[in-house]
Amino acid sequence: MVQAADQASGGNYSFLIIIALLFGFMYFVMIRPQQKQRRKAMEMQNTLGPGDEIVTIGGLHGTVRGIADDAVLLEIAPGVEVRFARPAIARVVQKFDEVVPEPDAAPPVAAGAEETAATSPESPVTEVRKQD
Repeated sequence: MVQAADQASGGNYSFLIIIALLFGFMYFVMIRPQQKQRRKAMEMQNTLGPGDEIVTIGGLHGTVRGIADDAVLLEIAPGVEVRFARPAIARVVQKFDEVVPEPDAAPPVAAGAEETAATSPESPVTEVRKQD
């Protein structure tokens, strides 16, 4: 009888340990990554400035024209400005102070490539086929 009571109480402790381990696992798998993602989003929203190009959670592209405590003024077309809540900003496409490299005028052409292009047949996409 005493052995049965000892086994029952030992089983309760192992059950509690398993439950605690499951809660710990759920914390590290689900809750902690969400907190990191939330911190990253808050940091991005706090570093917004006029001239930044952004995308909203609805997919609207715009340029930041002004910032208030809880709202952002976006220009979505020349002369068209709308107000959005800061949490509606999904991502920053381009910061205003970033230097955008200018594209080269034309990529260099390899020697002999001009001759190959002149003698090659037309692309099958643009080729007009005669009907039989």
